[in-house]
Amino acid sequence: MQVDVLNIKGQKTGRTVELPAEIFGIEPNDHVIYLAVKQYLAAGRTGTHKVKTRAEVQGASRKLHKQKGTGGARKGNIRNPLYKGGGTIFGPKPHSYDFKLNRKVKDLAKLSALSYKAKENAIVVVEDITMDVPKTKTLVEVMKNLSLSNKKSLFVLPEYNDNLYLSTRNVPNVASSLLADINTYEIMNADVLVITEATAKIFTEEEAAA
Repeated sequence: MQVDVLNIKGQKTGRTVELPAEIFGIEPNDHVIYLAVKQYLAAGRTGTHKVKTRAEVQGASRKLHKQKGTGGARKGNIRNPLYKGGGTIFGPKPHSYDFKLNRKVKDLAKLSALSYKAKENAIVVVEDITMDVPKTKTLVEVMKNLSLSNKKSLFVLPEYNDNLYLSTRNVPNVASSLLADINTYEIMNADVLVITEATAKIFTEEEAAA
């Protein structure tokens, strides 16, 4: 898949990059995408919900009345779950919602997500952006030049760039991620992937090495 490389003014540079079909041209698997997104969201849940059992609520531990001879039902203490202010039966307890997903499933989900973006022509390759200092105004101008001002965009970078990261953090609907850290949820959550030229070359090199 040949993609034109644009400069920060949104103009073609005359260079192109080849996005490997083995990464951007497979038949997407919707189910593994669902599993990967579900795991990502589940891992983000704190799971700190809790209720008090009858052993934890306040109240005397004495038996309310003798077992027999009252004509009424037998009763334990006031902390019985059947009484107002008593403990809760089978309530939620703190636990993790995360679940295991095989590496091959995660990899397939990521490739499927990238292939969807390629099919939707939602991938923009831009020349490497260099910033001496964090400059939100500069990034806003770049997004405007690329006609991405109103689209949720994800910058995929080859390595950490502090100035670019700080700039994207201040722009609504714009995020950045390292190529090594990108996940299926981030890909699917973005309207457009903005891939730097250096990142695109890594895709090609990795595929050639494989």
